[in-house]
This record gives sequence, structure tokens and C-alpha cells, in this order.
Amino acid sequence: MTTAPVKLAKSDEALSHVMPGEIGKAQGVIGWSSLLFAVLQSVCSFFVALDGLRLLIGVGALASVVGAGERWDRLHTDWIRVPMVALALVGALLNLTVLMHVRHLRNRPSSQWRQKPLTPHKKRMERVQFVLSVITLSLIAVEEVSHWHTFHRL
Repeated sequence: MTTAPVKLAKSDEALSHVMPGEIGKAQGVIGWSSLLFAVLQSVCSFFVALDGLRLLIGVGALASVVGAGERWDRLHTDWIRVPMVALALVGALLNLTVLMHVRHLRNRPSSQWRQKPLTPHKKRMERVQFVLSVITLSLIAVEEVSHWHTFHRL
């Protein structure tokens, strides 16, 4: 079998001058883009399947609410409710007392010389503690009022 020299066309000559690193880059871009499109297609398939499960999820939620109502009557007894409300009340009041005491100590004239300005993070954390304590007290009040209206006892 004899071999004859092959004459390259102009388009083939252009390909022969491409550096091996550039081919690897192009293959990497193609590989990553195909992975991206596969992930997008999987997400789309997931939401299409989830849409089909909508009825099943709704029926399951309805059944769990009915079952939770039966369990709620057993859990909403005084031996559980009263200590939890008392703990929440004591915790919220203690938190507010500590915050007021810290503010009082910080504002005393004798401590002004050693005071450093509060950092924004510390101010924000004190505000969050205050807001959470007030919300806890509000929820306790709402719970007690609704319990009074429902069961005519605290």
C-alpha cells in the first residue's frame, strides 16, 4: 500500500495552527455549558413533577391538620401550658430587666469616663433582644386572653 502526501485545504490549515491549550478551553466551555443546560432541564422536570403532586400535597396537609387538632387537645393541658407560659414570662421580664439595668449603668455619671461608644452590632443586638422580649410578652397576653375566652379560665 502506498501513501501519497495529502494536500491540506485552507480550512484544515487553520485548524492545524490552533494551540492545544485553546482546544482544551473550548472543550471545557462546551462541557460546563452542557452541564448547565442539563441542570436547568432537571430543575424544569422537577417543577413539572411537583405540579403533578399538588393534589397529593393538599390532601396530605388537610389530613395533618385534622390529626393535629386531635393532638392539640391532649397537648393543651394546664400541666404543660402553665409552666411554659410562666417560663416565657420570667425569661422575657428578666431580659427586659437586664437590658434596663445595663442602660442604667451605662448612663451613670461615674461610668462616663470609661465608656467606649457602642458598636452598631451591639446596639442592634440590644434592640433585637428588646423587640423579642416585647413580642414574647404580647404573645403571652394574646394566648391568655384567647384561653380565657375559649375556656373561661386562665
